[in-house]
Amino acid sequence: MPTLSKLYTMQEASEHNTKDDCWVVIDGKVYDVTSYLDEHPGGDDVVLVATGKDATDDFEDAGHSKSAKELMETFCIGELDTSSPAIRQTDYAQKLMDLTRQYWVVPVAVVSVSVMCSQANSWAKFCLFRIPHYLKEGDDKAYVPQIVSFGPYHHGKRRLRQIDRHKWRALHHVLKRTNHDIYLYLNAVKELKERARACYEGPVISLGSNKFVEMMVLDGFFVIELFRDSRLQLGNPDLKGLVAKLALHFFDPLMPTDEPLTKSDGSKLESSLEYVTTSDHLSDHGGLHCLDVFRRKLKEAGIKFKKRKTDRFWDIKFKNGIFKIPRLLIHDGTKSHFLNLIAYEQCHLDCGNDITSYVVFMDNLINSHQDVGHLHYHGIIEHWLGSDAEVADLFNRLCQELVFDINDSYLSQLSEDVNRYYDHKLNAWCASLRHNYFNNPRAIISLVAAVFLLIVTFTQTFYGVYGYYKPN
Repeated sequence: MPTLSKLYTMQEASEHNTKDDCWVVIDGKVYDVTSYLDEHPGGDDVVLVATGKDATDDFEDAGHSKSAKELMETFCIGELDTSSPAIRQTDYAQKLMDLTRQYWVVPVAVVSVSVMCSQANSWAKFCLFRIPHYLKEGDDKAYVPQIVSFGPYHHGKRRLRQIDRHKWRALHHVLKRTNHDIYLYLNAVKELKERARACYEGPVISLGSNKFVEMMVLDGFFVIELFRDSRLQLGNPDLKGLVAKLALHFFDPLMPTDEPLTKSDGSKLESSLEYVTTSDHLSDHGGLHCLDVFRRKLKEAGIKFKKRKTDRFWDIKFKNGIFKIPRLLIHDGTKSHFLNLIAYEQCHLDCGNDITSYVVFMDNLINSHQDVGHLHYHGIIEHWLGSDAEVADLFNRLCQELVFDINDSYLSQLSEDVNRYYDHKLNAWCASLRHNYFNNPRAIISLVAAVFLLIVTFTQTFYGVYGYYKPN
């Protein structure tokens, strides 16, 4: 057995990368962890993926305890030789490399293209993404679970561990109610393990195979039990079995159903959750041409606002100078809902941009607290925030750093109609007349009296002139 003073190059350490001979490099030290692979709580896969490279960051990110770090010291066999290159080349090897450079440049380029294509294909399979840094600048809290987490990205974080015991309670309730053995579910989910891992962007290195399967079972049954006894399902007979069906959709291979999940199912659920947003395709219109004018200018052009009676908050209509916008309830969770849905649309290749379009549209409509107050007056916006200014600030901040094609949105035609109506001069003149002369009863009476006097004067003048030329 080598002594602690033994120095190893990275090349030497990387050669020990099998289950029967496994070395890892952490913080400048080399560890032989072969004997510990079977005992690792996360399974041997977690350790094996860290071989052949400097695993310091991986080890720190996993959040190991002090006792785990002390245990690692018992496997230390030497230190990393940082003074020597990982691969020493002789003069002959260097000459051979120079001689063959012209032959391997093209193959390397081909391999690089192949790797990029492979990465692109992998990205197309992702459906659960890490939030891009440009989106979460200054708003990290909006993207982090505050009470409970699902999936591996935030699994095991200290401030979320308190809810984990409730996940075990949910699993216990299911097993007690069904009299099933837990291994029935563990074995079934194991068959989905690789498919599930492929859904996540980036390697889920903090969880071994067994731990990942355990997490899927716990999270899945927690969601099922959470919805099973909820008022949502019990309070509406039309939703019988719908919530569980949606929650179990991911587990179709495990629990197949006779009926496919349809868009109408999502519509029923959406209508029962007035404050929950969704990334379902919201409309069959074409692609958003942002409004060129704000609410104040729209009012000057004679455009009115009315509340539209529908549960679909995104279903906006415009006809004959009247904006019909569904009611939107804004609360403390609205910002997080919108930000995460926007991030999903920004990352997913096959997803539309309907939520992003709606938010951009409302951002163009709302520029100040007066705009919020006007929409609130017409019943379009209801909120539980401190002031109208907070609502305006919320929408103004939601659209920061967005990558968005304004010509591709389900509201594009509507926005073009609004801009066309605004640009029509006659509409502006009529609106000015209403605002200046018909804005209160006294002005209306004065105008009517003036018109009446004008008619009387004209009539009197006419008969005077007529009588002069034809006295009989």
